[in-house]
Amino acid sequence: MSAQTPLIAPSILSADFARLGEELRAVEAGGADWIHVDVMDGRFVPNLTLGPVVVEAVKRSTRLPLDVHLMIVEPERYVQDFVHAGAATVGVQVEACVHLHRTVAQIKETGARASVVLNPATPPEALQYVLGDVDQVLVMTVNPGFGGQHFIESMLHKVVTLRRWIDERELAVRLQVDGGVAASTIGRASAAGADTFVAGTAVFGAKDYARAIRELRETAELAQREQHARSRVTR
Repeated sequence: MSAQTPLIAPSILSADFARLGEELRAVEAGGADWIHVDVMDGRFVPNLTLGPVVVEAVKRSTRLPLDVHLMIVEPERYVQDFVHAGAATVGVQVEACVHLHRTVAQIKETGARASVVLNPATPPEALQYVLGDVDQVLVMTVNPGFGGQHFIESMLHKVVTLRRWIDERELAVRLQVDGGVAASTIGRASAAGADTFVAGTAVFGAKDYARAIRELRETAELAQREQHARSRVTR
């Protein structure tokens, strides 16, 4: 396994929107690597969140890269708007893209990083033919739409499979997980091969954001080192 250095991306879905600017500055000071922004349209998922105007406001409040996850139908219609608003990475759901390869190319043409997202019931084979064209794969470890859900353990097999494909093809693709990520689950996700972790309530629900982010990162790094050691022994 050749996963990259673990990154922690707090999800503002769990932040206090009444004091969002303060929340963003706090997680940035606490050592977060990215800010994860969930965009929901009330159609692809049963919830409604924010649009490009709010993403633009988020961008003004932090120096961290914005990792924007579009949980919307027809995402290709809005890619340019979200990149213009400040998205460094644009993630689209495999299930929402009729022409996935075209949408990935569209994102990259804007200069943003392209991420493809798999819902729990979607097999990794759904993106096998675009894997070499993307910058990131996000495995949902909950069914999307709401924060605070429990981690779906069976998704770890999907992470293992994707890590193997990425390594076999020597791709510089980040492998991200989102959903139920906490100090109690991040180690298993890291050992399976994930290297980028979206954490909502695990960060914004903690009293000390810096301590929560540090604990997540250290747990992921330890699991990664232990997995590397086990891999060397079995070769």
